[in-house]
Amino acid sequence: MAVRFYVDADILGLAKLLVTVRADVTYPGDPGGRGIDGLIRAPCPIHPGEKDTVWLPQVAAQGWVILTRDRRLRSRPAERQAILDNGAKVVILESRASLSKWGQLEVVVPRWRRFEELADLPGPWLYVATRSGLRSQDLHST
Repeated sequence: MAVRFYVDADILGLAKLLVTVRADVTYPGDPGGRGIDGLIRAPCPIHPGEKDTVWLPQVAAQGWVILTRDRRLRSRPAERQAILDNGAKVVILESRASLSKWGQLEVVVPRWRRFEELADLPGPWLYVATRSGLRSQDLHST
């Protein structure tokens, strides 16, 4: 199974949980490995600590869906432009409270099938995922 989802370093704990059950997930610095399903996951080409404007184009070029908590991606001009210019596919996990790993799972797992559907759509696009739903965001306004 090919990687389809990239989990940003800002939710690394979630990433390390997801790769144990899904071979189509990676994260910066992921050494690769064999998932619970026996499928092999290649090492991630993105290095930890890369600036958003460096890794965004690389991840977008792979066609991977980005999962992140960094809500500023949509408001910082350079990052927003990198999303637009490179056709990135972004899902931002949002909560009023700081989400624990369990809280992040509560947001991600119920919406995973929808993430898979969205992964087939061309970018650029940005969605915000919360415990109560998933909503599209306009990338052309802040």
